[in-house]
Amino acid sequence: MSVEYGEFPQISGRDLNKRDKVVPDDFVDKNLIIIVAFQQWHQPLVDESISLLENNGLGETHNIIEVPTVQKTSKLAEVYLDGIMRAGIRDDRIRNRTITAYLDKNQFLETLDIPSDETIHWFLVGKNSKDILARGYGIIAEKDLELINSY
Repeated sequence: MSVEYGEFPQISGRDLNKRDKVVPDDFVDKNLIIIVAFQQWHQPLVDESISLLENNGLGETHNIIEVPTVQKTSKLAEVYLDGIMRAGIRDDRIRNRTITAYLDKNQFLETLDIPSDETIHWFLVGKNSKDILARGYGIIAEKDLELINSY
């Protein structure tokens, strides 16, 4: 069973250790789970989702990243926001997997056919590709694990 979701768009960002990253291109050695957040209050949803994935061993078999998306603004505002997020996260592993993308948010939502930025959205992207194998929204739940593991 295969559903056609298209390709995940290439987005440039920076992880919280100040390294430039390209999603999904820099994470192609394994299937990739991308959790996209749009609002600051989405962080608990992201954390709960990643916790479920890692507690079920997916951290070993998949690359897991979170991508906070922020409307493109001034460089000064971006540096300020990056500093606030970095100060709040001391764990290097979490800093490495958090890639902030400053972009045209409306265009991003349209490209991925996301109807609203009111909750998180997740995407499973195939190894060595940009192909979206599965997708969902809201907290990743137990029922989603079977789908993710089926690829």
